[in-house]
Amino acid sequence: MITRLFMLMLLILPASATAGQVKLLMFEEAGCVWCEQWNSEISSIYPKTQEGRTAPLQRIDIHSRLPDGITLNSQPVYTPTFVVVDDGHEIGRIEGYPGQDFFWGLLGQILKPLPEYTNAKGAS
Repeated sequence: MITRLFMLMLLILPASATAGQVKLLMFEEAGCVWCEQWNSEISSIYPKTQEGRTAPLQRIDIHSRLPDGITLNSQPVYTPTFVVVDDGHEIGRIEGYPGQDFFWGLLGQILKPLPEYTNAKGAS
C-alpha cells in the first residue's frame, strides 16, 4: 500500500511543479532612469516579499527577443514595463514605474486573482 502511494506521488509531483508558473517580467534597457529608480527602491527587497515569492522576477532587455513560451497581449514599448505571466500568458502589466507605493498596490491587484498569492497572503 505504501509503495503504491509513493508511486502515485511521483506521478503527481512533476505535473504540479510546472503547472501555473507565475513570473514578473521586467522589460528594461540601459540608461533607463526609472529602471534604476526601481532597482534602488524595490529590487533588493522584491524576492523577500509575498509578491516576489508568488511571481519571481525575470529581467528582459526590451530590445531582445521574447523567451520561448511567453505570450504577451502586446509588445512592451516603455521601460520599465512589468508584465505578470501565468503559465507563459500575460495576465496583467504595469507600464512605467509609478513609485514604490503605487507599484505594490498595482502589482497586488494583478496578483489578487491567483490562489497562490491570496492563500499565502491570508496565511501571513
